[in-house]
Amino acid sequence: MKIIGENIHIISPRVKQAIADRDKRFFQDMAVQQVAAGAWAVDLNIGPQKKHGVEILPWLVQTVQEVVDVPLCLDTTNLAAIEAACPLCKQQPIINSTSAEEERLEKVPLVAKKYNTKLIALTLEKSGIPVSAEARVNIALEKLLPRAEEVGLPITDLLVDPLVLTVSGCQEFVPECIEAVRILQVAGDPPPGVNVGLSNVSNAVPREMRPLINRVYCVMLMGAGLDLMIADPLDAKQNEFIRIVEQRDDSTAVGRLLLALHDATAAMDELTVDAVDLSDPEQAAIWKTVQILLNKVIYADSYLRV
Repeated sequence: MKIIGENIHIISPRVKQAIADRDKRFFQDMAVQQVAAGAWAVDLNIGPQKKHGVEILPWLVQTVQEVVDVPLCLDTTNLAAIEAACPLCKQQPIINSTSAEEERLEKVPLVAKKYNTKLIALTLEKSGIPVSAEARVNIALEKLLPRAEEVGLPITDLLVDPLVLTVSGCQEFVPECIEAVRILQVAGDPPPGVNVGLSNVSNAVPREMRPLINRVYCVMLMGAGLDLMIADPLDAKQNEFIRIVEQRDDSTAVGRLLLALHDATAAMDELTVDAVDLSDPEQAAIWKTVQILLNKVIYADSYLRV
């Protein structure tokens, strides 16, 4: 599993202040920590930054590249800022992102082609995000992939994002995203890459509950074929879940449960309760989390206590 480290994000007050202060040490420490924890790439999310983006993003790229040598994900809607930053990237950058909305789809893929970048493409239209997996995949097949081909962007440089939404308020979208990931594995020869923003699944969930939801969803998405995600590489338990799946480590009861969950998802099936020791609190918590992620049990902040 390749992780694009999500921790440099403008939504964080500390990140926002560090950008205002041009605090190089702050961003360099964050980048080093994420790469040391296993991040394949680092996301640089500066938000829209309409006024100062063309100065901020190039500065941030140069700052981070002084201490790490990994791909950088340029995460802003300010296309001029992206164009200013791309030539400074030492490794092939990733533009985050275009959508299927007419204006974005017209402009962003051309920039990706011009600067030889990878491009995250969201299954999002002007009308919004469709619920069903099939409708999201259709956006990719009918709009995102044809536009990439039209501008000459290699399909291997396209990363389709079927859009993870929160289990708190958009619960019916959560299992559909898993199915969209699965279908996209065969959406071409070769197929496009598939990327998700993992932690979106736990947005608006109490902070202490978010990591478990993210980790369990990660295992399910891996079962559907996902191998790239924007996530927190500093979550050691998440990384352990990934290791267990990738190394097929069945040496513990929890490991065997995670493998059963992964394999059931891969087989287009569902985990059954007979694979779970409900007397083990950790296994019981994983089981309950699977049920909300599959939309079998209505999500509530108290779901683990029910």
